[in-house]
Amino acid sequence: MLGKKKPVRSLRATHADPEPMMDINTTPLIDVMLVLLVMLIITIPIQLHAVNLELPVGQPPKSDIKPEKIQIDIDERSTVYWQGLPVTAAELDQKMSELSAQGLQPEIHLRPNKDCQYSVFANVLSTTKRKGLNKVAVIGSEQFVQ
Repeated sequence: MLGKKKPVRSLRATHADPEPMMDINTTPLIDVMLVLLVMLIITIPIQLHAVNLELPVGQPPKSDIKPEKIQIDIDERSTVYWQGLPVTAAELDQKMSELSAQGLQPEIHLRPNKDCQYSVFANVLSTTKRKGLNKVAVIGSEQFVQ
């Protein structure tokens, strides 16, 4: 019996305690994150890619009178032409005042050259707005597309 040793029993083996877990339980964390994600999705407002317009209701009044068409051109040297004749800023302002005094508002066709100064173009547009002329069309805008 001298050569044989008794087996040593550890204290752990005698107690039936389970091993402590060293990993964190991530299941509740994932559940909370999913709940927060669902709440976020529900509370975000829907983005509409639409422009709200207030359109008139009913039939437009029929008119046999066609409005006058005024052609305003701006050339590459930023000279403003009224119906083909060059005008100054003061003359342009006076002519637009006369147009705004008319009962039937004319259509203004504005045709700028792509090489003209933007300030001249913006001045013509602001003059039409200031005088209350609403029927303005920019003609030839396809030349600005690159």
